[in-house]
Amino acid sequence: MLEEQFAREFGERYVEAWNSHDADRLEPLVTPEVIWLDPALPEPARGVAEVQDFMRASWVAFPDLRFTPGPMWLDPHEDSMTWAWRMEGTHSGPLDPPGFAPTGRQVDIDGIDVWDFVDGRIDRYRAYYDMALVARQLGVMPGPGSRGERVGVMLQRASARFTRRSATAPDIGT
Repeated sequence: MLEEQFAREFGERYVEAWNSHDADRLEPLVTPEVIWLDPALPEPARGVAEVQDFMRASWVAFPDLRFTPGPMWLDPHEDSMTWAWRMEGTHSGPLDPPGFAPTGRQVDIDGIDVWDFVDGRIDRYRAYYDMALVARQLGVMPGPGSRGERVGVMLQRASARFTRRSATAPDIGT
């Protein structure tokens, strides 16, 4: 079970690691086999090197990326904690994945992380935040009710109709 003092100090070190833009500062905070699940990643990062690569790519895309910590909650039965945060930055470099060119726009989002610990280090990391909001703030996804959204809905409906018809059409070659 985690102690509140440990959790607070650990959270401060974690935020400092991200805000320092020095990926080496993360290594003592995670296990060598850490599994890192983040909505911005197409698949989980596994191990310290992959997580550090993700951090570096984030700082390339958002050179002024900063996290502000919020409240934290400890699991009274497990070595797990949850904390809320705010992330802000300017999209000034390529965002890879998925490969978006810099837009110069600001992101300002709230999220929650869940950390599972082994021997005082994060062994399993899960981030939860609204990627659709990030995409709208970057200008790569149309806003709700916009003309772009209406065009996207029309295209999705046409694609769905085509897919349904193709699935029910008889196979002439058999």
